[in-house]
Amino acid sequence: MIELLVVGVTAVLVIAAAAVAGPRLGIAAPLVLVAVGVAAGFLPVFDSTHIEAEWILEGILPPLLYSSAVSMPGMNFRREFGAISGLSVLLVVGSALLLGVFFMLVVPGLGFAWGVALGAIVSPTDAVATSIIKQTSVSPRVVALLDGESLLNDATALVLLRTAVVAVASTFSFWGALGTFGYSVVVAVLLGGLVGVLNLVVRRRVTDPAVNTVISFAVPFAAAVPAERLGASGLVATVVAGLITGVRAPRDLSPQNRLSDAQNWRTVELVLEGAVFLTMGVQIKSIVTAVEQEHAGVGAAVLIASGALVLTVLVRAAYVAPLLAVLLWRARQGVKLQTRLRDIQERMATPEGRQETFQEVNRGRRASGRALERFESRVTQGIATVDYFVRQPLGWREGTAVVWAGMRGAVTVAAAQTLPEDTPQRPVLVLVAFAVAALSLLVQGGTIGPLLRLITKTPGTAGTGDEQARIMEMLRTSTAAVPPPPERAARDFAAARDYQLAVIAAQRSALLDARDHGTFDADVLTEALAGLDASQIAIEMRGSFAG
Repeated sequence: MIELLVVGVTAVLVIAAAAVAGPRLGIAAPLVLVAVGVAAGFLPVFDSTHIEAEWILEGILPPLLYSSAVSMPGMNFRREFGAISGLSVLLVVGSALLLGVFFMLVVPGLGFAWGVALGAIVSPTDAVATSIIKQTSVSPRVVALLDGESLLNDATALVLLRTAVVAVASTFSFWGALGTFGYSVVVAVLLGGLVGVLNLVVRRRVTDPAVNTVISFAVPFAAAVPAERLGASGLVATVVAGLITGVRAPRDLSPQNRLSDAQNWRTVELVLEGAVFLTMGVQIKSIVTAVEQEHAGVGAAVLIASGALVLTVLVRAAYVAPLLAVLLWRARQGVKLQTRLRDIQERMATPEGRQETFQEVNRGRRASGRALERFESRVTQGIATVDYFVRQPLGWREGTAVVWAGMRGAVTVAAAQTLPEDTPQRPVLVLVAFAVAALSLLVQGGTIGPLLRLITKTPGTAGTGDEQARIMEMLRTSTAAVPPPPERAARDFAAARDYQLAVIAAQRSALLDARDHGTFDADVLTEALAGLDASQIAIEMRGSFAG
């Protein structure tokens, strides 16, 4: 027990040291941790260490995916959902099938079904691995695409893996596999949505920030575990719960609760991400030993893994290139539509114009006040969405980043270890999967920073400054809408504090409405909301001291 405690404490200290030393050395912290893990694997204490794959897939990934989903701008996810779903489903399936053919040809005695199973294991990008990209100056759209892809593609890969394993022992049914995938996603979305809503309903009534954050730690498992028991994707359920929490939390939870969440979840992310990379490194010795005991060639497995990694990058590039062309075409079509939407918006400036325009667009149907508000909101969102695509186009630089940043990681290693014990040449397949992940982190993760610095333009600040000015004007307008206290009451501390809090509430509501409409950059809005939260916390603290 003491030995395990010492290992745990040492691991936490190593993770902290890597987070500090990595950037100073110009090396991504995950790469440092993998190297430390490899070295630690040769220590006697790790001779008999066996890390269950379920600890990664069911214990570590749900909280990491939940945290990423909470922090992801919901509007950006919605805007990029078409591209994200293609990367998460079509690219994973296509990569797995092509890799299945490759593995069938290069691994002696391995059939197509087992080849597809291994292809499904190495196809998905990893949410933890792609965290490296967030430390660079890449376009926010690229981050949104990579984040969204890594949040959802694990479900596709794991369903495909199970389907391939089942196909070995029975007849494969395309429609059966499609039905299984559909069931897995639909049930997960419904369950994750329910957990996300209940999470906010419960936590809205808990005022203690520490207790509130403790409850949040249970949310990813409350979504994942029931989904897995129902045969659905626990990871998708976790992501859905996180997205709903991230969108609704600023309206439903107090600033103190959200600040506590952000600080504590960042610590959880740091420790769990570090643990993932350390365990990857620690396992290399036992995996290599298992291959040697099977009298299989370690060098041949690494060579196969190198070929598989090259193939995944080529397939990814072949998919991303036409995807960018489609997105560019859609942006151009959106510019044409934007002119009409702006015309509609101008005509809806008066109450009479709103009703008249609505009837014209909706074939003479009259609308209630709520229907008019929804219609006006859709028009505003449409204009903002086109502005978003035009303001942040995806060219060859961004395409290169999307291709090269698609790294493999812990999911690949953990999924490989779920292969049945009677899998042909199982130790070799596990080593191939591990080598693909390790080479991906080493080659892609080690060069993504210099590559992006070489090809990425220096981001301009004019657009950001203009948006900040517009936000300030919107905040001034929302402040003016709050009636000031009477002159005599204004001298009273409690009345002045209530007025300040009312102003902040009005400003926050205006910012969140703008967020839901997508009229401002997500990062700029996040900074503005954080400023309001800090102001409210300071006012409430002064009030508590005065009381």
